Amino acid sequence: MQVYVYRNEEQVAQAAAMIFASQISAKPNLVLGLATGTTPIPTYQRLIAMNREGLIDFSQVRSYNLDEYVGLEPNHPASYRYFMNAQLFDHVNIDKANTHVPSGLGDVEKNAEAYDAAIEEAGGIDLQLLGIGHNGHIGFNEPNPRAFIYKTNVVTLTPSTIQANARLFEKEEDVPRQAISLGIGGIMNARRIILLATGRGKAQAVRDAVQGDITPLLPASILKAHRNVQFLLDAEAASLL
Repeated sequence: MQVYVYRNEEQVAQAAAMIFASQISAKPNLVLGLATGTTPIPTYQRLIAMNREGLIDFSQVRSYNLDEYVGLEPNHPASYRYFMNAQLFDHVNIDKANTHVPSGLGDVEKNAEAYDAAIEEAGGIDLQLLGIGHNGHIGFNEPNPRAFIYKTNVVTLTPSTIQANARLFEKEEDVPRQAISLGIGGIMNARRIILLATGRGKAQAVRDAVQGDITPLLPASILKAHRNVQFLLDAEAASLL
């Protein structure tokens, strides 16, 4: 694990965008693992700008998102498919047919199995982007007292995660209680992982992930066992290290 600390959110986003650009330049049909939430938005904005300037070409890129809410249609404003279209896909020259978000509709257990199979058929994820939750979750892999969940799975969201995501809905009661999420195994199978964390609210989770024991009670702690992972942090997120 490598940890890089930058002055602010803008520098974190610039560093992340440069990593993505260099990886896509080296392998134009790169398979990306993408994340949602507020943290990666500045990175996506920089990637959009670089694409418009001709510095990065998404035409052959394939992407697989980490997660989606159970029960939300793709066109729901709070769905992660909607988020990705609005924050990135609608603004770059990526083929939407090459962008994938797990489906939280219908038989979600079968959808989870199919998602893992699709990633394997694509050759695996080359570069995985992650955020980190206040409770140390990655994707929607919540703290678990027993074990890490390897495969893509249906997750019951914790109250803290529901509360954190309530800002995207009219009221907290509207937040779905379950999500479908790429499992810890799918994340760890990525060839390279970039985790972004900004703001003092993430400082404790970052400290525990970097300096604590590997435990399913803090899912991000498993990243210490990955062969090629970088944490890109602003000064506030790194303040307890």
